[in-house]
Amino acid sequence: MSVQSRHRRETFSYNLENRMNQIITITTEFIRLDALLKLGGALDTGGQAKFVIQNGEVLVNGEICTMRGKKMRDGDFAEYNGVRYTVRVTEG
Repeated sequence: MSVQSRHRRETFSYNLENRMNQIITITTEFIRLDALLKLGGALDTGGQAKFVIQNGEVLVNGEICTMRGKKMRDGDFAEYNGVRYTVRVTEG
């Protein structure tokens, strides 16, 4: 099953200290960090996501994270390029 079929993106734009915030709604227990960035539209490919994560350009819950397979659960957030991607889990 593809990432798109298990998860959906709902974008709510509001100012968080001059940052854009996107709520990424999923129906599974978690989503991998690289998939979250792709689904959120931060990057086009998994290769791009891998590159920026491993270069330390992504913050997870306010700390640098270099694990592209990091499991992102309800309430977790990733920050990249001035945008915050927050995970919300709903029953599906």
